[in-house]
Amino acid sequence: MEPEKGSLRDRKRRRAREAIIAAAHELFAERGFDGVTVADIAERAEVGRATFFRHFGDKQEVVFGATRLQEAARAESARAEAAAPIGDSLDAALSHLRDVVVTFARRLTEHPDAFSRHERLVAAHPELRARSLTKQRRYAETLYALLLRNGAGHETATLAAEIGVACYHAGHTLAEGDPERLAGAVDAAFERLRSPGA
Repeated sequence: MEPEKGSLRDRKRRRAREAIIAAAHELFAERGFDGVTVADIAERAEVGRATFFRHFGDKQEVVFGATRLQEAARAESARAEAAAPIGDSLDAALSHLRDVVVTFARRLTEHPDAFSRHERLVAAHPELRARSLTKQRRYAETLYALLLRNGAGHETATLAAEIGVACYHAGHTLAEGDPERLAGAVDAAFERLRSPGA
């Protein structure tokens, strides 16, 4: 097993966050989303309410706790740091984002059963679908910021970020809820942009 990285404090925070996410999803499966309170989650995770709120604003946020586009973006940004600046090339911007968004899709589906449970939970609750739309805007902002850091101009970064989010959602729709197909479907959406006549 690979040792955890970071300081002791960071590791404790990460373990607490993971315990909260795991406890919440267990409880949602047992009682349904509406039948679970923050106090229930904190008790199951064996943390205090204050610890819960250090990590999450409410129980809706826990549902999306594992969907960390920012982590995929940081990893890709570090990997590609030495690449030439993107400038105004939309092709270069989309090529850069393709790696980030496909990596994000792979991370989301590393645990297929958990991914499927998450999808069913969000689909069953209008308030979670609304929170998902808010998350989409944040994803576009994350991709935009990543492109700016890699030398893209404002217009190019704006357009490419929106297209990147659209490719994820097109792939998500085409995968029809199958976690085994998601990353490939997202990648295929980006590829289609490179070969629009295909």
